[in-house]
Amino acid sequence: MNNWLLYAFLSAIFAAMTAILAKIGVKNVNSNLATAIRTIVILLFAWGIVFFQGTAKQLSSISKTSFIFLFFSGIATGLSWLFYFRALQLGNAAKVAPVDKLSLVFTIMLAAIILKEKVTLLILLGAILMSVGTILITFSK
Repeated sequence: MNNWLLYAFLSAIFAAMTAILAKIGVKNVNSNLATAIRTIVILLFAWGIVFFQGTAKQLSSISKTSFIFLFFSGIATGLSWLFYFRALQLGNAAKVAPVDKLSLVFTIMLAAIILKEKVTLLILLGAILMSVGTILITFSK
């Protein structure tokens, strides 16, 4: 298994755990407050890893372009989390998570348009199947 595939698979497992843990955690808690608490934990966790690995010294070598894009990526992540937690608070995790994972389809589209990544017929078919699956799950009773 390629390294990226292992990390992507682990990411999926932890994302699934995130949905279940967050659904339990947002019960009777304002979704924005819940997001803020989660963000503090992530902030401390991520910086702890950076300092443990000794990579904090690389901060000064980050280009202005990289910093700007990482900044806006952080804004997009924050907005995603705010909307995700509110959706989890209002809906079933088993239906919210698949809609959230439509981000996979949007990523494929944006990667093709912005990054000029090649979209093969199989990738397109997979994106269509993911979309159909999301629709089926979302509107099931």
